[in-house]
Amino acid sequence: MDLLRSLPIGLYLEQPFTWLHKLDSRVKLAWLMSLIISPLLATPTWRLFLVAFLIILTWCVGIPWRVQKNQMVWLLTFSVLLLIITAIAPDGLAIDSNLRLPANELDLPQPTSYKYVVLEIGNATITRRSLDLAIRISTLIFTLIYSSNIYLLTTAPEEITAGLEKLLSPLKRFNLPVTEIVLTLTLSLRFIPLVLEEIQNLIRSVRTRAIKWKKLGIKKSLQLWLIVAERLLENLLSRAEQISMAMEVRGFTSPNEHKVEWHTIKLYKADYIALFVLIIFWFARIFWGQTSLN
Repeated sequence: MDLLRSLPIGLYLEQPFTWLHKLDSRVKLAWLMSLIISPLLATPTWRLFLVAFLIILTWCVGIPWRVQKNQMVWLLTFSVLLLIITAIAPDGLAIDSNLRLPANELDLPQPTSYKYVVLEIGNATITRRSLDLAIRISTLIFTLIYSSNIYLLTTAPEEITAGLEKLLSPLKRFNLPVTEIVLTLTLSLRFIPLVLEEIQNLIRSVRTRAIKWKKLGIKKSLQLWLIVAERLLENLLSRAEQISMAMEVRGFTSPNEHKVEWHTIKLYKADYIALFVLIIFWFARIFWGQTSLN
């Protein structure tokens, strides 16, 4: 088990350096927020379009298959299973339908082809409400997780923090510690892979000892995992202390006095094109993907 490769949280794909890597972090953040907000009050067609858009974007960017297999394929499989389970589950409407006419009356043609029950196979019944709920939940989970995943894969932590500092710079007028917040975010993003590495090393150390859990019993197994958790906390605190000592050795006093330019913030031609496409994206969302509130 390799947590550093299987989990996308906090990982940055350095190679290959794609065209999505070159875009400004603020532009990519605007796209990320749009992908997160646009499913709200959207039609099922628009939600499915977002899923297809993210999959096509992954192929167009040129993200390696090893990364797609560990992240997109498993998430897509989970979303499909969630779609099926939610669709065949009861829709929550306990309504008993009664015929208005006697059963022996002639069947008259209906004015529309509307049917509440979409599909019925044995004891499994798919209604319009359950299908709409299944599409809503499965697509929302895939869109939220995978859009954030693509953003982290193609944006370095320094670019993220530099872009956020630029966007939040007007708040400095209200005496908000923007620089301190950005520095904390930078250290947090850098610390996540260290946490995964420590967890991975401890799990491997437990596996190599070939412990027979059945003979230990529940009580001793819990005691053993408490020892492992305590060791994990000690290692993480030791790593944090090493980072703080390294900052002190380099003469770091405060974010305002020890300013470090992580990334040059500048918009290029490709960034303006991406912003223009984002405007078209929102026009399509408003005029095509908006659900009716009537």
